[in-house]
Amino acid sequence: MKYAQEVAKRDLNVSAAAAALHTSQPGVSRQLRELEKELGAAIFVRQGKRLTSITDAGREILERIDRILSEVGNLRGVGEEFGAGARGQLSVAITHTQARYALPPVITEFKKRFPQVKLKLLQGNPNQLAKHVLAGEADLAIATEALTDYPELVTLPCYQWHHCVVVPEGHPLAGLKRLTLEAIAEHPIVTYDPMFAGRTSVDRSFAARGLSPEIVLTALDSDVIKSYVSLGLGVGIISSRAFREGKDEGLVALDCGHLFAAQTTRLAYKRGAYLRSFTVEFIRMFVPRLRREDLEGLENRGADPFEGL
Repeated sequence: MKYAQEVAKRDLNVSAAAAALHTSQPGVSRQLRELEKELGAAIFVRQGKRLTSITDAGREILERIDRILSEVGNLRGVGEEFGAGARGQLSVAITHTQARYALPPVITEFKKRFPQVKLKLLQGNPNQLAKHVLAGEADLAIATEALTDYPELVTLPCYQWHHCVVVPEGHPLAGLKRLTLEAIAEHPIVTYDPMFAGRTSVDRSFAARGLSPEIVLTALDSDVIKSYVSLGLGVGIISSRAFREGKDEGLVALDCGHLFAAQTTRLAYKRGAYLRSFTVEFIRMFVPRLRREDLEGLENRGADPFEGL
């Protein structure tokens, strides 16, 4: 079952699946045929020795294999929970901005309470983070974009935030009583890559006013954006949480909450996953208003898991 799952995940590339599983290609092919023989149905369509597609039966079988292997992983989690206690590893998939500005106080408190739990941070764009969780490579993902696009994930709203405009001291925009999109669009802009930190919302706001600002540089994290704003490359649009009053010398943050929609950062875990106690505590630290009993029942709730909390 694990071989079949890996082959499907590797776009039917048996060689890649064998490498990922640290075994031989003939061994994988043999196990696939044995599984199909035992089930009495073909999972894959073959052309010679190549796998070309998944059969209708194969799609049903692979869906159930995913559930079975997920439960096998849960069994290990239960054993570790009661056997190892507060020991183990917690893997969190996260964007740079979250890792740099939102997570440090949570990690500091978590390590004090669970010194024998190893923390592993995986960075990437939001779609990559979701796939890390679905593949079992991460326990949790934290991002603003994309996580709700995956029905296989349970997502929890953590907090809301707004963008701010960052300019050098003395910049013309700093002298305005109230920022407008038109005023911002008169200057070159440095902001996030379209995959990150509410960038799509920023683009929509400009487009709704018929504006096409010049985006001269995009970056994956706020520190890079601020660096280039300091060099005079353009006006920065970043998360307000990423601006450090008194520490970002030479820069001024301008409120633009009235121009761009509020953004919601979310935490996600795989639907049906067994959550170790220290994983639950990490979630509660990041989302303080959440109680353990609320977390355990979230998968059976409606569209807003925080309703009534």
